[in-house]
Amino acid sequence: MADDGRTAGPAHDIVDVIRTKRDGGTLSDAEIDWTIASYTEGAVADEQVSALLMAIFLRGMSPAELSRWTEAILSSGERIDLSGLTRPTVDKHSTGGVGDKVSLVLAPLVAACGAAVPQLSGRGLGHTGGTLDKLEAIPGFRSTLTVDQVRAQLERVGCVICAAGPGLAPADRKLYALRDVTGTVESIPLIAASIMSKKIAEGTSSLVLDVKVGSGAFMTDREAAAELARTMVALGRDHGLDVVALLTAMDTPLGATAGNALEVAEAIEVLAGGGPADLLAVTLALAREMLGLAGIDADPAAALRDGSALACWREMVAAQGGDPDAELPRARLVETVRADRSGYVTRLDARAVGVAAWRLGAGRARKEDPVSATAGVVCRAKPGDEVRVGDVVLELHGDDPARFDRARAALAGAVELADAPGPTADVVYERIGVPREAPGD
Repeated sequence: MADDGRTAGPAHDIVDVIRTKRDGGTLSDAEIDWTIASYTEGAVADEQVSALLMAIFLRGMSPAELSRWTEAILSSGERIDLSGLTRPTVDKHSTGGVGDKVSLVLAPLVAACGAAVPQLSGRGLGHTGGTLDKLEAIPGFRSTLTVDQVRAQLERVGCVICAAGPGLAPADRKLYALRDVTGTVESIPLIAASIMSKKIAEGTSSLVLDVKVGSGAFMTDREAAAELARTMVALGRDHGLDVVALLTAMDTPLGATAGNALEVAEAIEVLAGGGPADLLAVTLALAREMLGLAGIDADPAAALRDGSALACWREMVAAQGGDPDAELPRARLVETVRADRSGYVTRLDARAVGVAAWRLGAGRARKEDPVSATAGVVCRAKPGDEVRVGDVVLELHGDDPARFDRARAALAGAVELADAPGPTADVVYERIGVPREAPGD
């Protein structure tokens, strides 16, 4: 039962619901409410919802159906109330990529400019890293907080990065697990509902979406990524959220590192006013969008220069039990991949780097698998850089020597060299936003 008192309502026949969607029909609000509530409560079997998910995958959902589906997932659990905070709330969600440590920089950066940033994050699966896995490389860092602790930290520090509690959108956890084993993960309506139900439940007033596009991203096709972005922006509008989406590049790893402790170190470098140009560009683009939605007139680049963003990071880490001065763990073993000729790097495949980091131990194949804090890949050369034969292009970091051969195998063909540099690639492709309707429209 949801905290608003809604129940599954009058009984429906799940087989009729499946048939309706299978045949291209439109599900009613009552059918959607009953299906989600009944499945959450265990009254409808996995195999029946599996059939429904496949029907949705093949037939799609109308905007009205999808809005109601999202609302039903929201109503399966609690919603965090952040209305009493003195700061305006704004959050960011990334669809995931290789070397995507943006959240580590962005939350304290935007908080240092005056916003409250409630980052409820997740763990990595497969070749894409998880924000919580990275933060837990910091000695003592605690990612599990109560709602009261989240509120208090947002008021005092301005940002929090932690795991979503079990009470937020429990229907989504059940549905996602089912999608993962039924070949229905790639459905744009189901992806959008999954992401937006959790973000709406966390109580933020506005949201910026970083939709990654490229070989290292979940969405490899730009038009499909744009469709997902438009769908999520519209869902946010339907549920009273101001939402903007940026489509950003993920054919090449973002920044110079892919791994847990390695990415934390790089994020701290950016917070201290340095860091790779591509990572800085994406971070500042997202920060400006977040501050704009929050109604804050501030320059995020200035917060990096004057040290206030780094100070906020240190406060956040300390508030969550971590030691901001502790040395990050380092791998016992480091091996290199060297250039086999002189020339310019024209391609560094993000997915290959992500798979190599995963095979070294930085990621997990199943949600219950442990991860290594030290494993990962350091990119010593990126597209546009000139190298000479024998120069180090990539470093492989890990503690288990048995993992290195498979990591190297993942990188076969990942680096391409040419006699001349390739064209300069944009890191931000497109901005997508749907204006909120004015009262009375």
